[in-house]
Amino acid sequence: MPTKSKNSPKSERVSEVRNRLKERRLAVGLSQTELAGRVAITRQALYAMEMNQYLPGTELALRLASNLGCAIEDLFSFESEADIIEAEFIGKDKGSLHSSRVKIACVGGRVLAKPVSELGGILNYTVPADGIQLGGASSPSRAVHGADRVYVRLLKSQQEIERQVVVAGCDPAIFLVGEHIRQHGGDASVLGWGMGSLAALQALKRGEVHVAGIHVVDHRSGDYNLPFLRKYLKGHAVTVVRFAAWEEGVLLRRGNPKGVQGIEDLARPDVRLMNREQGAGARLLLDHLLEQSGIPSRRVRGYDALCPSQLELGRAIVEGKADMGIGAQAVGYFYDLDFIPLQEERYDLVIPTKYLHAHPGMQMFLDTLVTRGFRQEIEALGGYDTKEIGKIIE
Repeated sequence: MPTKSKNSPKSERVSEVRNRLKERRLAVGLSQTELAGRVAITRQALYAMEMNQYLPGTELALRLASNLGCAIEDLFSFESEADIIEAEFIGKDKGSLHSSRVKIACVGGRVLAKPVSELGGILNYTVPADGIQLGGASSPSRAVHGADRVYVRLLKSQQEIERQVVVAGCDPAIFLVGEHIRQHGGDASVLGWGMGSLAALQALKRGEVHVAGIHVVDHRSGDYNLPFLRKYLKGHAVTVVRFAAWEEGVLLRRGNPKGVQGIEDLARPDVRLMNREQGAGARLLLDHLLEQSGIPSRRVRGYDALCPSQLELGRAIVEGKADMGIGAQAVGYFYDLDFIPLQEERYDLVIPTKYLHAHPGMQMFLDTLVTRGFRQEIEALGGYDTKEIGKIIE
């Protein structure tokens, strides 16, 4: 394992454990229920051990070995020294606590593991994992921060993972930052988790990401993001960096077969909406416009049909699962959709100020944003205005 810097989160290099508990139990002809009763644990606990979701303590291991007529080493043994760390599992699916591909985030002294599958869609097959989850490291009663703990065999060096900048937000262009860093010979990388503005800020407050991307307008003042941040992150020292401006509007199937003219058409029974999750900037805009138009959400067909990202929203419209949705013009360009502009929005990056100098990859991340090549590439995607990219807002 590479030497850790003084700011590195605590992790351990442990030996991979080969688990023969199930194999031995079957060899002596005992059911899970029978063996669990003999060693005074539940069948569910024994199942978890056999699935390598957690390892028993010394006393329980001795009881298991005694009842199976073998030594502890016959049940559990070290196979080889490997780069295996213990991490907090923060994935949504608790059923995937074993043998899944995960991304690792080192944030504020914590080591976090989240399944690659939660990136969604094709990204699950195009974004390489940081490690392979081997199973639980402890029982749920010993979890910290409310998360289960797991062992992960690293596929990258820990130094590479520590230099990874984890960004939560809804803009898919953030993935391109990491590629431009690599093109310029940098050793930092970028991990983007797709989620709406409020969810991104919640992840930032929980200490699960380094950066949150948001686009929320205060309809009373017309200001973007700062009024929301003053209220939501009161007492937190953060730096706000402009990423881009874009047009937010109504995305429609090519040719607009339903003849949709605007938000008012959501009152029609033949028009289906595909919505974003609560707290997403597009959802907040939609709710504001529905209120202005006097249309109750219960009258909107598809109001409760949700997509977790802008790209999946666009794809749902292309596939005919919906007639319209609220999203960025860039998504319309990507899927060749019709577009009715509603308002210009500013997408900002919110960074805890302590990470600006403490995180080993943050300055490289920010420097890459303002390079000519990166700006030209995301402008070529269509719908992005990068005139103020990299500007410190507050």
